[in-house]
Amino acid sequence: MASLNRFEELEAWQKARELTQAVYRVAGTDRFARDFGLRDQICRAAVSVMSNIAEGFERGSNPEFIHFLAIARGSAAEVEAQLYVALDQGYVSEDRFQELQQLTGTTKRLIGGLVKYLKASGMKGRTYKSGGG
Repeated sequence: MASLNRFEELEAWQKARELTQAVYRVAGTDRFARDFGLRDQICRAAVSVMSNIAEGFERGSNPEFIHFLAIARGSAAEVEAQLYVALDQGYVSEDRFQELQQLTGTTKRLIGGLVKYLKASGMKGRTYKSGGG
């Protein structure tokens, strides 16, 4: 991870981007698109996942990055919960729900792995190297 210079290089961010694209696709269909509250909330939650990974990375300190990763993981759980609402309302099929749930789970695992790596690394972050990021 020390050689990464951009948040776009993080596998967790890439997967969060994929999740966001998938959520926007499904939320724009049929009855789902007319449920403005759920559609907007699930889309905001998905965007929050990738945004918090990016923001945390750019903060330059591992403690802050870990904090933002925790928020990102929470937002991914929010997406997952809202997918259940979409399933229960008949906005998504069982198969599509399973695909999105798997993508959400993968995203959460990647974020969790990144947190575990950062905690074990003992590094303080880019901010503490040679006077700043």
